[in-house]
Amino acid sequence: MKKETFYVTGMSCAGCAANVQHALAGREGVVEAQVNFAAATVVVDYDEKRVSPKELQRTVEEAGYGLIIEEEGAAEQAEALQEKEYKQLKYRTIGAIALAFPVFILGMFFMHLPHVNWIMLAFTLPVLLIFGRGFYINAWKQLKHGHANMDTLVAVSTGIAFLFSLFNTLFPTYWTERGLESHVYYEASSVIIALILLGRLMEHRAKANTSTAIRKLMGLQPKTVVRVLDDGTEQEVPIKVVQEWDTLLIKPGDKIPVDGEVTEGASYVDESMITGEPIPVEKTKGAKVYAGTINQKGSFRFMAEKVGSETVLAQIIRMVQEAQGSKAPVQKLVDKIAGIFVPVVIGLAILTFAVWMLADGDLAHALLTSVTVLVIACPCALGLATPTAIMVGIGKGAENNILIRDAESLEQLCKVTAVVLDKTGTITEGKPEVTDVAWSSQANAERHMPLLLHLESQSEHPLAEAVVRWLQEQGVAPCQQGTFRSVTGQGIEGEVEGEAYFVGNLRLLEAHGIACTAGQTQQAEAWSREGKTVVYFADSCQVLALLAIADRVKEGSLRAIRHLQERGILVYMLTGDHAATAAVVAKQVGVTDFRAEVMPADKASFVKELQQQGNVVAMVGDGINDSQALAEADVSIAMGKGSDIAIDVAKITLITSDLNVIPRAIELSRQTVAAIRQNLFWAFIYNVIGIPIAAGVLYPCCGFLLNPMIAALAMACSSVSVVSNSLRIKKKKLDK
Repeated sequence: MKKETFYVTGMSCAGCAANVQHALAGREGVVEAQVNFAAATVVVDYDEKRVSPKELQRTVEEAGYGLIIEEEGAAEQAEALQEKEYKQLKYRTIGAIALAFPVFILGMFFMHLPHVNWIMLAFTLPVLLIFGRGFYINAWKQLKHGHANMDTLVAVSTGIAFLFSLFNTLFPTYWTERGLESHVYYEASSVIIALILLGRLMEHRAKANTSTAIRKLMGLQPKTVVRVLDDGTEQEVPIKVVQEWDTLLIKPGDKIPVDGEVTEGASYVDESMITGEPIPVEKTKGAKVYAGTINQKGSFRFMAEKVGSETVLAQIIRMVQEAQGSKAPVQKLVDKIAGIFVPVVIGLAILTFAVWMLADGDLAHALLTSVTVLVIACPCALGLATPTAIMVGIGKGAENNILIRDAESLEQLCKVTAVVLDKTGTITEGKPEVTDVAWSSQANAERHMPLLLHLESQSEHPLAEAVVRWLQEQGVAPCQQGTFRSVTGQGIEGEVEGEAYFVGNLRLLEAHGIACTAGQTQQAEAWSREGKTVVYFADSCQVLALLAIADRVKEGSLRAIRHLQERGILVYMLTGDHAATAAVVAKQVGVTDFRAEVMPADKASFVKELQQQGNVVAMVGDGINDSQALAEADVSIAMGKGSDIAIDVAKITLITSDLNVIPRAIELSRQTVAAIRQNLFWAFIYNVIGIPIAAGVLYPCCGFLLNPMIAALAMACSSVSVVSNSLRIKKKKLDK
């Protein structure tokens, strides 16, 4: 069995995604196929002995779509196709709007001008045959395969309206001789094409960036690496040729290419993309290193142990792809109903024609009523119901530091019952800072602060950087003399004017026989209980100062978490940090349930566990290490100051570090989803009431027949009502 992710081309709506999924699922050898319409991908679980990727490609092509099966450059190829499609769509939309507008004005207000029908025909032909031809081509493809989608409804309604109008333009006396006015409906067909193209353009733009997360994750791995040969010479080679047990050289600032074990040298490595923790980890002989992590100032050699698809980074990439693809396709209610709505409307139009022919035998009467059914059943209101509400909701969200990607996340957000928060960078600031300092005396502070800055500024340790940053903020200038030596695992020691000084942990002091006072010991223990790291600064006789370093809890985290809990939402905290530190932070912000020392896969598993308990889960994170859990969650929320990967994977991004925006995002979700549902309700009610009236149900009792022009106007009014309802979101307030 094999599971692979492929890029799909040619999908224009969620109905297309269902068609692709149905075609692949029915193929012999395919166990399961799940299409992600937003990302234009499909995850296929298949038996490679019974079916090959080439055969899968042919199956999709037979259904009227395309499948990219090349492993190398597939993402780039898909991106290029999407960019090309977007540019073409933009060109068609602008052209259709430019030509449809004068047709609309002429058809609605100047329909009695001389030769106006021929003028409108000249404007409408390019709209249908050039800018809107994709609807007719796709509708024909769907028809050949026995399917129907939104393109079918657009093609049928606009095509019938146009052909009827063309007949009336060429043979205007046909109706006047029978006592009827010769109406044309060019404005209906051209405006429908223009509005649907505009909706498609907005949708395409919204989903264009959903696939960039995987490409950026892949970008964490370098293209080349320095390999050390058996004779000691160094050779730069492509990463593809690296094999297990190769010895590789890592220089300062390099990205680590594969997983392995350090064999020579030492350095600090930034593993925040794996663990989410901001403090780089010391790497000496025997330590494990992981692909995608970033070396700091030192250099070392290591032996490759896992390469290619076996590295931790590759596993993260694969799990993100599978988690994204395993979700149900983005199925807008409009597209679900359209699969039934299209044949039903066409059937009703045919039935209307037949009934009137049987009732009075009047061809004109029968044709007018059937065309009116098709015109009034135009999907404009249905097509605008979701995008207009989303546009207004996104605009309002941006004003409140909330970026919302799609309607699916909006609908889920207001249903959330559990929120999972990453600690570092989400609840806390995400960088170590000096929080407390205790000098043995004020005199020692004034005398030794420049000396401390001199020593710490020469250290590569990330805690030293926090001390340097704090001293510089105090306006301290370093002294310009003295020696320096790093003591692995303990700290640093130096000599200034013949006096020895030490900066590090308690083991460094014990190694030189330097004792703390009782008060200093009590102070250090108190800070440790608070989850802070204690740094000791001493000379050869006494401890001069204690410094507490910690990752501060963000201002407002407690208030935001309390607000969520008051709404009845369960709040959890996950972190790769130590249990003691996690417990302190959890207590500070009022979280009673937390998990410490968790890896990326553990976070995703915890989200699954909550989902299995019946919860709708929102994951909030800011790091690459959160990307798997973000992709797995029902609603994924990224902090805007976090990594690009987290932001790209997430469907909702907070353009701020303030957690208080999350409750406001939930309220915005509720308002926007309410507007979408109202829009869809009125759009469907319009069709439910309008179609029977267009078919002539009122004629037997009161002699009323709906004129196709009035039907077209009603169609336009239904669209206006939907847009107006969406604009109401702007006036509503969000909870603070």
